Amino acid sequence: MEFPDRARKERYFHSDFYQMEVEQLWPRVWQMACRLEEIPQPGDFAEYEIIDQSIVVVRTDDGSVTAFQNACRHRGVKVVEGRGTCENGFICPFHGWCYGPDGRNTFVTQSRAFSEHNLQPADLNLTPVRCEVWGGCAWINLDDDAPALRQCIEPFATILDAWKMESLRAEWWYACRLPVNWKLAQEAFMEQYHVIEAHPQLVIPERYSPRAGGEIDPRSLIDAEIHYLRTMSEGMAGMVHANDVEVAESLRDMELPADPSQAMSTWHRALNDAVVQWHRAEGSDIPDLNDLEARGLNEPMGYCFPHFFVLPMYSSASSYRFRPLGPEETMMEIWSLTRFPEGQERPKPTPPELWESDDPRWPPIPAQDFSNLPRQQKGLHAKGFEYMRLSERNEGGISNFERTIDGFLAGLPYEKLLPALEAINVNPLERPIVDLGF
Repeated sequence: MEFPDRARKERYFHSDFYQMEVEQLWPRVWQMACRLEEIPQPGDFAEYEIIDQSIVVVRTDDGSVTAFQNACRHRGVKVVEGRGTCENGFICPFHGWCYGPDGRNTFVTQSRAFSEHNLQPADLNLTPVRCEVWGGCAWINLDDDAPALRQCIEPFATILDAWKMESLRAEWWYACRLPVNWKLAQEAFMEQYHVIEAHPQLVIPERYSPRAGGEIDPRSLIDAEIHYLRTMSEGMAGMVHANDVEVAESLRDMELPADPSQAMSTWHRALNDAVVQWHRAEGSDIPDLNDLEARGLNEPMGYCFPHFFVLPMYSSASSYRFRPLGPEETMMEIWSLTRFPEGQERPKPTPPELWESDDPRWPPIPAQDFSNLPRQQKGLHAKGFEYMRLSERNEGGISNFERTIDGFLAGLPYEKLLPALEAINVNPLERPIVDLGF
């Protein structure tokens, strides 16, 4: 990018730019492949697809997780599709070659018909893919030379560890087919500049403002806070969990000081404590929310390059994953994550149907975002439009994201890329443009 606060339009639709991402970006980055509750038992597997690559993630007999390229070593047929259980291993549906859950070849049909050089044992096993586990998820990387997962996802990992992300489980899982470039789709969630115009229901009404003289009506403040929590809960189908809204309702009659800042801090401390107490009484593993705030870890969004978001609020979180389906098509997935009593059995989350962006089943807030994105993608093709003009203060996170992509496309070594990853694996909202070191 010639100027860090400008992004040329071609990077969002040109086939050559997209092909560079296919070759230089996606094979070199850690990607969230599946949530662990998708594969809870030995033999459970989940297919993860990115561009033209298919990877199968498997829970092994000892409870660990491994991954393989999803291609039979005979003639390349995918050995599995979707999700399921392979108690006795995988059988290629074309010619019957067999593989154990560990990827080891266990049988070749009519093996005497093959030359010896085509039956070398080391060449018959499914090709392994690097796989690590963190935060209740399995992650894969197609590059054997990439640094370890934790090196590439800090400080995102440390912040979400404090939130006890590994204790969160999927309550529901939706997916959307967006007719836009994958980067454009992500960037709608990397800034808050759009909120007043796109999401007017999130703007606190004037009637809840402080009274003349700088004091505040405690009843109005509490009404405003509960109204906002309920709007976030219903508008996102659970970003603020309904249980936490009910906890807030139970505090409606609490006394607050007249000073606005003291009233606000008193309310938030009380709500944090009440949410923690309620969930711990239910037997859930939840961090001390006031302790997180005191440590500066109460970020409303965690971002992990190149495609994963977690938005924690009180007991729960929303989570997003983006994958390109082409230069101008994207799959966006949304999980509602929450905490359940420890030891409570949970069914595997049901893989989502791929809804279109204008499907009436979308909750109101994502529906508002989805209505703008196709218009933006089309607008980028305008003859007179050359580049986006980014606000250094409000949209710096977008610039940092795009310039990090440029570092991968330039083939920079990992020692150059790791400082950039550490600079952008944070909350991108109102993040300034930063020096990435290249």
